[in-house]
Amino acid sequence: MPNNQLSLKQGGFTFKRFFVAHDKSPMKVTTDSCLLGAWVPIKDDVQYVLDIGTGCGVIALMLAQRIEHQACQIDAIDIDMQAVLQCRENSLNAGFKNIEPLNIDVNQFRTTEQGCYDLIVTNPPYFQSAVECRSTERQLARYTESLNYQQLIDVVRRLLKPNGLFCLVLPYHLADQFKQLSVSNQLYLCHELQVKYTANKDYSLVLMAFSFNRHASVERQFLCMRDEEGRYSQQFRQLLADFYLFRK
Repeated sequence: MPNNQLSLKQGGFTFKRFFVAHDKSPMKVTTDSCLLGAWVPIKDDVQYVLDIGTGCGVIALMLAQRIEHQACQIDAIDIDMQAVLQCRENSLNAGFKNIEPLNIDVNQFRTTEQGCYDLIVTNPPYFQSAVECRSTERQLARYTESLNYQQLIDVVRRLLKPNGLFCLVLPYHLADQFKQLSVSNQLYLCHELQVKYTANKDYSLVLMAFSFNRHASVERQFLCMRDEEGRYSQQFRQLLADFYLFRK
């Protein structure tokens, strides 16, 4: 998470260009989402973006900032109405009119044509249901019972353009399982960022981009968020430079 001392308001987090309130959304602003929003490869001709499980809208907002000089629509969908309302409020307050928050289960989400999105992004639920959360909303946001990996891949195959990209972030120990399932469904890894939180720890996260191009070479990168002294690394600062209010 960004340094709380840099948060200028309560109930959310202040970025350089906008404030993301998350007090009404089951899922809050997280490091995972911020990394994904800053890292996602964006093509020059992107016109339609889908953010699955948008929550408070942090990824949609970050993408909107990155593509603000392009004519692009971002559909931000979530199964939770309070999250959608908060995403809409955050988008309006940030001045991004191209974000369209939608309250719908992605499994029931239909468009006028197959394969209409240039880019699909998600920070998906990844916990297997074990201990129940305090609320149904939190349960749906965190656990795969609301959207398992096969369902997610089926949605992507239905909605992604033939030359589009699908990007997500997962815990490191789940990445190989997801990559194997993707290959069996004709989705192929083309970009990967493996992330350590600190230099003396194992890898914790993997950010991945998939396409329908089975012959694409894989561009692999590695990131350590903090150095041996616990300070944000130069690489992490560069990735989040347009978004985080780093201390000098």
